[in-house]
Amino acid sequence: MTPPLRTRRLTLTPYERADEEDFVALLGDENVSRWMGDGPMPEAAIRALFDRVFTKVYPRNLFDVWAVRDRRDGRYLGHAEIKHTEVVAGHEIIYALAAHAWRQGLGTELAEAVTDYGFAVLGLTEVHATVAAPNTASLALLARIGYRHVRDIVEDDGELVRVLTRRRQDHGRVPLSPADAPTRS
Repeated sequence: MTPPLRTRRLTLTPYERADEEDFVALLGDENVSRWMGDGPMPEAAIRALFDRVFTKVYPRNLFDVWAVRDRRDGRYLGHAEIKHTEVVAGHEIIYALAAHAWRQGLGTELAEAVTDYGFAVLGLTEVHATVAAPNTASLALLARIGYRHVRDIVEDDGELVRVLTRRRQDHGRVPLSPADAPTRS
């Protein structure tokens, strides 16, 4: 089961059914969704994706996925997950923040937390991210926290995607204190 995580300003918790409208609003915002997967989706597809979290991901413990909230007031800010993907032949972090949460350092905090979880809890030796080449903000964020560009992928539609990797030996700090490190059931 996906455990909750906390950072200085964020709380990451397993999704609840009550989060559906926030999730739909997040992925329905073209400023956010243009950087996610294949880009903007119809509302029905977003709702189906949200439903799969409860019908497949959580019941089968397929991977960890979180609702991201402001630690002060519990306001929904975004989405995060870490999962094995064939694209990178390893575990990839995926994250998205609502536009109102951009340019506050929250993306850095979020990406670090999910990466730390991969190292400390999942025991990974490396964590990956895939980022559309024009998404310079996310590329810069990941570079700041130690991700390095390792290769490019050209999608079927011609879009260039950067693959970045962070290795455990390059981590440079203890990811989570033992008291804070959740266990994976």
